[in-house]
Amino acid sequence: MRQRKPKYVNEYLDRHGHPRVYLRRPGKPQLALPAPLYTPEFWAAYRAAMSSDAPTPEVKRIKAGTIAAAVKGCEGTHVKGYYNSTQFRALAETTKAVYRGVLDRLVEKHGDGPVAGLQAKYINNLIDEMADTPSAASNFRKRLKAVMDYAVSVGMRADNPVIMAKRVKLKTTGHRTWTEEDITKFRKRWKVGTPLRLAFEVLLHTGLRRSDAVRLSWNHLTQDGFAIATKKSQGHVELCIPVHTDLARYIADCPKDGPAFIETMYGKARSEKAFSSWISEAAADAGLPPKSSPHGVRKAACRRLAETGCTALEIMAITGHTDIREIERYCREAARKKLAVTAMAKLEGGFDARLPNPPEELGKSADNPLKSLTTKPAWRSQQDSNLQPAE
Repeated sequence: MRQRKPKYVNEYLDRHGHPRVYLRRPGKPQLALPAPLYTPEFWAAYRAAMSSDAPTPEVKRIKAGTIAAAVKGCEGTHVKGYYNSTQFRALAETTKAVYRGVLDRLVEKHGDGPVAGLQAKYINNLIDEMADTPSAASNFRKRLKAVMDYAVSVGMRADNPVIMAKRVKLKTTGHRTWTEEDITKFRKRWKVGTPLRLAFEVLLHTGLRRSDAVRLSWNHLTQDGFAIATKKSQGHVELCIPVHTDLARYIADCPKDGPAFIETMYGKARSEKAFSSWISEAAADAGLPPKSSPHGVRKAACRRLAETGCTALEIMAITGHTDIREIERYCREAARKKLAVTAMAKLEGGFDARLPNPPEELGKSADNPLKSLTTKPAWRSQQDSNLQPAE
């Protein structure tokens, strides 16, 4: 049975065969709505227009072959947009939100520009506009490269201009790793039994991301440890983390029927963003340096595992990293510290000239003081040196 069209809605195909949908209310200007009918986007725009007498902004049509089409897709064409590609849809929701923030700003400013006309020199200009924020410039270049890769794959252009654009030289270590001094300060400020101390110990003794730490509960506990599928991998990476003896004491008094070990004062699980602010503010209150975040505690857990001699694969089994290069960095830094100690110990005795069985009186008799070999004798004229021998 054919579904009845909503009131005041007119639908037709334009001369190119693309569907067009308009809202035509008496005494009101004609308003374009997202096509096709009955989609979530259509209903959202239709209800917003019908529920308010204020003028609703017209939905901007995306033209074929534009940057906006490459990012969001174009109705009536084979270009569905990068947002609908398998590469983008496979990302975690938090990552999608970050990427959308970068690309939506690009579409807002330059969305009407043709994809085929985008050249490396124009991309360089956009990167130069972000010279004061190199991290943002680097992220912009990465996101634009992904969009242009998609544009090449659907035939919108023959090459990727971002490859020829300048690279952003960015020297950063990412989130600040907590040191042992930081850990001591935090524990001294937040005593055992406080919610903040419990949250900190969960992070430190599991190495989980904040998105997984706020979900960890008794329901994840098995005979072998905490069995949890990471949220960032959309459940594709499953971990089994043995319970550290120290952590077992911290969670022993947690309610068995609670939603998570880390709860709010109302007994509910904490959200990811609120959790980050909560830990960062507590770190500042404990006297830790700025940018001491929950992810820094996760990095501290990786550092500790590396410094105790764990291999990269052993660390990955705990933390859930999928890129071994990230973990190898912790292993290299831990090995560098040990090698530095070993090298200095070798240097300590490598060049010292030691006399075999030195006499006990050497250097002790007041009658025979040792003279420094580096002390220079006083200057004398040639005549004086002929009259008396040098001392």
